[in-house]
Amino acid sequence: MTSTTRDVVLDIQGMTCASCVARVEKRLQLVPGAAASVNLATESAKVQVPAGTPDGALVDAVKAAGYDASVRRVPGAPAGTDAHTGHHPPEHNGPAHNGPQHEGGAHGGADHDAHDAGGHVHDVEDAPGQTPLRTRLIAAAILSVPILAISMIMPLQFPGWQWVVLALSLPVVLWAGWPFHRATLRNARHGAATMDTLITLGTMAALLWSTWVTITGGMHVYFEVAAVVTTFLLLGRFIEQRSKRAAGAALRSLIDLGAKDVTLADAEGRDAATVPVGRLHPGDRFVVRPGGTVATDGVIEQGEAAIDASMLTGESVPVPAGPGSAVTGGTIATDGRLVVRATAVGSETRLARIAALVEDAQAGKSQIQRLADRISGVFVPVVIGLSVLTFAGWLIAGGGLDSALIAAVAVLIIACPCALGLATPVAILVGTGRGAQRGILITGPEAIETAGRIDTVVLDKTGTVTSGRMSVHEVVGAEGADPDEVLRIAAALESGSEHPIGRAIVAHAGEAEVPVVTGFRTHAGHGVVGTVEGREAFAGNLAFAVERGARVPDDLAAVARDAASTVVIVGWASAAGMSPTARAAILVGDTVRDDSREAIAQLRELGLEVVLLTGDGDAVARAVAAEVGIGTVIAGVTPEGKLAEVRRLQEAGRRVAMVGDGVNDAAALATADLGIAMGGGTEAAMHASDITLMRDSLPAAADAVRLSRRVLGVIRGNLFWAFGYNIAAIPLAALGLLTPMVAGAAMAFSSVFVVLNSLRLRSFE
Repeated sequence: MTSTTRDVVLDIQGMTCASCVARVEKRLQLVPGAAASVNLATESAKVQVPAGTPDGALVDAVKAAGYDASVRRVPGAPAGTDAHTGHHPPEHNGPAHNGPQHEGGAHGGADHDAHDAGGHVHDVEDAPGQTPLRTRLIAAAILSVPILAISMIMPLQFPGWQWVVLALSLPVVLWAGWPFHRATLRNARHGAATMDTLITLGTMAALLWSTWVTITGGMHVYFEVAAVVTTFLLLGRFIEQRSKRAAGAALRSLIDLGAKDVTLADAEGRDAATVPVGRLHPGDRFVVRPGGTVATDGVIEQGEAAIDASMLTGESVPVPAGPGSAVTGGTIATDGRLVVRATAVGSETRLARIAALVEDAQAGKSQIQRLADRISGVFVPVVIGLSVLTFAGWLIAGGGLDSALIAAVAVLIIACPCALGLATPVAILVGTGRGAQRGILITGPEAIETAGRIDTVVLDKTGTVTSGRMSVHEVVGAEGADPDEVLRIAAALESGSEHPIGRAIVAHAGEAEVPVVTGFRTHAGHGVVGTVEGREAFAGNLAFAVERGARVPDDLAAVARDAASTVVIVGWASAAGMSPTARAAILVGDTVRDDSREAIAQLRELGLEVVLLTGDGDAVARAVAAEVGIGTVIAGVTPEGKLAEVRRLQEAGRRVAMVGDGVNDAAALATADLGIAMGGGTEAAMHASDITLMRDSLPAAADAVRLSRRVLGVIRGNLFWAFGYNIAAIPLAALGLLTPMVAGAAMAFSSVFVVLNSLRLRSFE
């Protein structure tokens, strides 16, 4: 069935603040059927449109808003296919790339990543015809020093000094500050006002007023205001861009895990030709040398090695792997030479899917950010109005034209919707990237917000609290029975079964010689029967033994009723035509994970109530719960019952996270407020979840909650600063308590603070 919608990712050039975001988003959503999410931190937009919508309509919508755009990729289209032409464009490295930059807006010419045809990063400052932000900043700083010194230090002033300062100020304001002014002019043509508008109005007002005073022979000039404010803002933007690049480093490091070249293997497994990894196809065999990177996903055909997957899973201990083991592209074979058969290449690899998942998460927008964007959409016009009122107020109060101008300029400069626009997306950019490095894949901002609010964690038992691998715990023989003989007969019966319990019994028999079984029949959910060494034998639960007419000794019946594990009754008839007798009870159970008790303790430390939810019997469930420290147990539930229990908890006012790994957990994972899938689980569980743990380890669930809370804390801190800064600073500027130069420095610092505060998430462990 053909999808009726598709996703398009646009790189957008020229956005500088949250009001730009609001304007672009509004324009994109005017395209019929489009739903857009615009991100300032990644300078991109993710747009869902009807399948027949041309990409050009989206690019035109962005241009109508006053910005430039290019189509990055179309998720779901053939890998590497350009949306317009169907040709293969240069490779793209994901959201760490901020798009091909123009000088438009304060972001233009910054130290952004660009990509050549090989997908390698180079500095956009090297591109011909563009002046780097660094060059503008250095020139502005050099010229601003004498401007400030002459203007502020009386002994340095000489006849006609105003003309010298004017000559020095013009290149600072008009050339170094041109990215701001060009963005202002472009937005003005589209009837828009942004942060650049405030900067242009403030600096040009100071420059033009001072120029007029100089021409008319006056003394009170403010060239230093225009020049130093421009320099401060360029410095702030430069630091912000450097920091934003660092914010995307986690995803870049994941992408850079991939090998660039690969050595193909011949039919005997020897080294053959070395080719670019892009030429690999599924089914190709390739060589991984000791210490080398696995080129792509595959299965080992020859050799053994310890595989280091720490950059994908956060698990520092290498895992042994040999013939038949699956390996993931980007992991490292720490020792041993391998021959691997490729099973997936390009965008189909696990690494590529992880990168795409993180990219989608970073492109999303939280409810908090949507609120900030709505406020920012009207912020700039309000600030301009306040500046006009400030100017008029000072004149009415008799403060003089100079004081009125300085206060009005300070109001324009101090207001900073840029910090509002960066407060949430940069924190999410860093947080999701760091999570990916630690083996925690978060689907989007909504998952982070939800994870920060949950109060109850529901844990599936098998494969989550336990390892999911069945093993024989004990063989309890009836009086006179030989446990070894019982195990041998049971292994013969179960050798024809694919049930995990049967496989556990066969594995426990080990190297013992297992007789041949004939007449094998399985009774689903109850047991198996067959003829072993001429004896009609059976193996199954107590009810199955009774149904077979077997005599079950009281001691074995008691074991079957009271054991905190699955009990398999094994028996046979002594001779043909006689009723069978139960000979022994084999206790088979799942093994509790070594780290489960630690994980439960961590979840409790986070203030969460932990519930064990399982389809197993009550005795088994309570034994496991007691071992790991869980007090609330819900046992004997079907997959539908798991779903019902999650809903029951939600109806009781709980905010529920469900942690599971199997197909039977998928419905409950999707229904829970937060679904967390274990990394060793099924694809169905991972697709139904909000967070996927790449480590097959329960403590990672506590790490996911802890990381989400850290990200939310940083977001709240950023927004408190961004809102509080404006609420406090604008009145001070209006009252003349902040000079424009101090306002410019504070404005530049506000954005830098938000980004640097978010970068603290890179240290999360």
